Amino acid sequence: MSRRIILLGATGYTGGLVLDALLRRSAEPTVAGRDPAALEALAARNGGLDHLVVDAADPAGLRNHLRPGDVLVTTVGPFERFGYPVAQAAADAGAHYIDSTGEVGFVRTLYDRHHRRAREAGAVMLPAFGYDYVPGVLAGALAARRGGDAVRALDIGYFAAGPLRRGISRGTRATLRDGLTLPSPRRHRHRLRDERTASRVRPFTVRGHRSSAFLVSGTEVLFLPETFPALEDITVYNGWFPALSRPVSLFSALANTAVRLPGGGKVTAALTRPLLLGPPGGPDAALRARIRSHVVAVASTGTSGDPPAAEVHLEGPDPYTLTGELMAWAAQYLATRPISTAGVVGPVEAFGLETLRDACAATGLDIVAGPPAARA
Repeated sequence: MSRRIILLGATGYTGGLVLDALLRRSAEPTVAGRDPAALEALAARNGGLDHLVVDAADPAGLRNHLRPGDVLVTTVGPFERFGYPVAQAAADAGAHYIDSTGEVGFVRTLYDRHHRRAREAGAVMLPAFGYDYVPGVLAGALAARRGGDAVRALDIGYFAAGPLRRGISRGTRATLRDGLTLPSPRRHRHRLRDERTASRVRPFTVRGHRSSAFLVSGTEVLFLPETFPALEDITVYNGWFPALSRPVSLFSALANTAVRLPGGGKVTAALTRPLLLGPPGGPDAALRARIRSHVVAVASTGTSGDPPAAEVHLEGPDPYTLTGELMAWAAQYLATRPISTAGVVGPVEAFGLETLRDACAATGLDIVAGPPAARA
């Protein structure tokens, strides 16, 4: 029996992409948000969808609209500011939950607060189920599996090709700005340790060229060890602008020093304000079509000097289109099929590696390079 899909944030940029992807799948979600006029217009434009007027900051009010087994999809961020009441409402109701966060601190707190309750209720909670960070989880899992029992370390890099400078949404710019002064968790010797964002720079080979990337947060460090417990080290990098990786590392060091000084918050805000410059919303369909995402995972023994045990490259649509498609797929899956796991879990735990790989391929995210075993 199909369960309700409730899309919170449907009138926003990312929410609109998720809604379009759901409608293409012949799903009829209930659209939700706090602006009655905008919701009514959106519902009318899309064949008279059901709609709910709710405030993301009011968990009790949202909880009153949820039933056990409903699928609550939320794109309302930043999640450290607006995400906790929504997750609380889902956990209290025993509803499945999917979000688009890129904030790993939020994901860690979600696990601490709601994993046990969601598991007892038989509900799946899937944080960060978009470009952040499904492609890296998939690439890392494939590389770890193909590398075999000797694999102890994973390095995962996110790259993109095309006019990315003009193709970044306001929400992404805000996340990048905040992220420069927030720590990035890295798994080292089986333990999570917080390091300064961009404190590490690593080269990857992408499309036949060496491209640098800097240390960032990623849920790969949280979820991949559940499937591959032998992994000791996992590090995630961003290489959207390879030539800027080392300047960003220096800028991050300056910003993190400034923020600790008296009045440093204002200084840091001024230093990072240029990152917010740009138009509202996000790239339109024409611009998104010119951008391709590329994710690489390198599995190794963790011993210096050893060659990679496996290397997997995935390439697919731009980050925003990919996020919309992935969240819509997961929502429809949870709404129409029985689940085999519950709690706050990662993509591989939730669906299994083969199902996840096939779902990503259906969105256009394909394996494009790697050793023969990885391409199979």
